[in-house]
Amino acid sequence: MLAAIEAGGSKFVCAVGGGFDDIWAQETIPTRSPDETLTACAKFFKDAQVRFGVITSLGIASFGPIDLARSATYGTLLSTPKSGWAGTNFAHFFGHQVGVRVAIDTDVNAAVLAEVHAGAARGCGNAVYVTVGTGIGAGVMIDGALVHGVLHPEVGHMPVPRAQGDEKFESQCPYHSDCVEGLASGPAIAARAAMPASILPGDHMAWDTEAYYLAQLCRSITFAYAPERIVLGGGVMNQKSLLARVQRQTEKLIAGYVPTAARTGGMERYIVAPGLGKISGLVGAFMLARGAAQR
Repeated sequence: MLAAIEAGGSKFVCAVGGGFDDIWAQETIPTRSPDETLTACAKFFKDAQVRFGVITSLGIASFGPIDLARSATYGTLLSTPKSGWAGTNFAHFFGHQVGVRVAIDTDVNAAVLAEVHAGAARGCGNAVYVTVGTGIGAGVMIDGALVHGVLHPEVGHMPVPRAQGDEKFESQCPYHSDCVEGLASGPAIAARAAMPASILPGDHMAWDTEAYYLAQLCRSITFAYAPERIVLGGGVMNQKSLLARVQRQTEKLIAGYVPTAARTGGMERYIVAPGLGKISGLVGAFMLARGAAQR
């Protein structure tokens, strides 16, 4: 039996089963304090072991930034804006409380792993998954391997040129005044338009500004990683007109410098929606667990 957690800022989704396509039990736990939330998750897994048997390994797809170095601090949240969570060590907690081998990565790295294996980037060795929601992050796969270095890619904090007329907008990122997360995340849309993205009309001019910033990000991703596919997910992308706007803006910004559209079958095949919908992170967590079980 494998176990998986998609750990988010508002909820933790816990599941057990034979794999992502064979789930035996699942529970959603609200994100509160670290102790309260992780204790509830541990109880779910302990109860699952009583019902179904021994858990072989646990995969965690987590919000970040997170320490992924194979050391005593592996699985520790770093300077996350999520209040009270910095310093929380997932690997240590679940390794001791549930007694399982733990594999952990960012939620977006897990999502790109899932989309390449069974979703919109199936068959691609080089792909990037971007989530646009409360924050903006990206998982990067190059030659079939997830990218890790001194940390993990944090493309949501790449600087972007300001859109015309948006020069005085106050960034919603507490760290940077001009990063894509501060200018194009869900909170940024709400601050700019004075209403949440979920109820913002599709013809509102704020969507043009949003598409411009996301296209700047896609251009930077294209030039930095040369992926075969960019998958745009997250709650903000639920606005049906946004994907096409980003595709058009990206093609305009690339300006023919690289033959992206020609080599990928068109911009609509290069920048795409997730094939797995909202479950990319959980699918990826199961895949991380599978990998840990095979080591």
